[in-house]
Amino acid sequence: MRISVFEFFPLFTIIFIMSCSQNRVDHRDGSKTDNKPNVIYILADDLGYADIGAYGQKKIETPHLDRLAKNGMMFTQHYTGSTVCAPSRSSLLTGMHTGHTPIRGNKEYHPEGQHPLPDSVMTMAKIFRDNGYKTGAFGKWGLGFVDTSGDPNHQGFDEFFGYNCQRQAHRYYPEYLWENKKKTILEGNNWKDKQVYAQDLIHEKTIDFIEAAKNDPFFLYVPLVLPHAELAAPDDEIFQKYKKRFGDEDPYIAKKGGDYGADIKVAMYQSQERPRATYAAMVERLDRYVGEIVAKLEKEGITQNTIIMFASDNGPHLEGGNDPQFFDSNGQFRGHKRDLYEGGIRTAFIVKWPAKIPGGQQTDHISTFWDLLPTFADILQVKAPPQIDGISFLPTLLGKEDQPQHDFLYWEFVEKGGKQAVRQGDWKAVKLEVKRQPDREVELYNLSEDPGESTDLAKKHPDIAEKMKVLMKKSHKTNPVFPLLPTEGNTRQKAFLVD
Repeated sequence: MRISVFEFFPLFTIIFIMSCSQNRVDHRDGSKTDNKPNVIYILADDLGYADIGAYGQKKIETPHLDRLAKNGMMFTQHYTGSTVCAPSRSSLLTGMHTGHTPIRGNKEYHPEGQHPLPDSVMTMAKIFRDNGYKTGAFGKWGLGFVDTSGDPNHQGFDEFFGYNCQRQAHRYYPEYLWENKKKTILEGNNWKDKQVYAQDLIHEKTIDFIEAAKNDPFFLYVPLVLPHAELAAPDDEIFQKYKKRFGDEDPYIAKKGGDYGADIKVAMYQSQERPRATYAAMVERLDRYVGEIVAKLEKEGITQNTIIMFASDNGPHLEGGNDPQFFDSNGQFRGHKRDLYEGGIRTAFIVKWPAKIPGGQQTDHISTFWDLLPTFADILQVKAPPQIDGISFLPTLLGKEDQPQHDFLYWEFVEKGGKQAVRQGDWKAVKLEVKRQPDREVELYNLSEDPGESTDLAKKHPDIAEKMKVLMKKSHKTNPVFPLLPTEGNTRQKAFLVD
């Protein structure tokens, strides 16, 4: 008996619809893939360019980050949004450089919080959320207190756990953390006793988010506090290893209010008998967190279609007894946190995306924090918001040759007398004391010949120096909350240097 194909049509339709509604499985490890990759962006705090083994570190072990680099793509010319925490994160989230992004300094509010991002700004988290992603942020925020416009829940994140205030994040044994709008008391921590290492708890919540969101596309932002001062790490096998390795050290003695106790000042840093061993242990602990995130993805079978990105928010700090010279944290680069020299703004940047990026890749494409938002929009195949400064580097990730390039990159820093910097091609200009000397001449360096910015070529190439000054003027848009020039407001305002 002959049977018409149309008699099977209802069954065929059901099977087809079911197959389309499920994630495709087409990898040897059985990993699920679909058209919406999960995205995990991990941001270290004050980690130097060369604090990772893959970027040259010799004294600190970072096996998980090294493996991430081996299995993905390493960027050698990637830049942060700024040279301190809040403006760097503002640039990252908004896709705008510090001449345009709303937050350009560490303006502190009391008793807690920083100047908030406005409601009007579009953030990468809002783009993910609006396109069906679950969104979570776990770590340090610093862009607006609870129930202000800058609250992470108001800026696109469904879930937040950690330090809302970056001033509170100076302490690794705080009395409380924030879970969305709820204050979570850490039993055993009372500004005197230290029982709960907050970073471990935040990391547990990060893993819990992956568990809860694993069946849906998710965007996970992990702004770690490590290895920001204060220098503090549990007395475990990691710390003991470096204690033995480095031997006797000169201790860091805190100023009044730095140590835990009745007179503690939260914004300060505790004493540390072994600052080098502690810093190394903090970096390796960060590395272990990354390894556990990767292991969780593998356990849940979502590795192949999950993008993992890792960077630092600025260069290494000098606070709390840290010794970046001992670790050669910046490699060949000049400067540290709060500088606009390469050491203050160039960061290691690693991208792993097994479904798209073959392992062992390295690129010298010049990119920056404000490129992340348009890159994510490109991945989601949606339009990036207008008036941003970033350029998608998705072509670079996919190994294509049609990668657009920046004409130039621009930074400004409203603290420490005001600073500006421009990079155009191999040329880099830095201008200091902008608030007091707006007409001051720029310093000029050729990064291809002098990556350490040791020889000022401004007098030798006055035409290029002048062009850089024009670009600086062109790139700065007045922000009355964060004035840069004498004509823009009270330049004697308090310097907010506590991030």
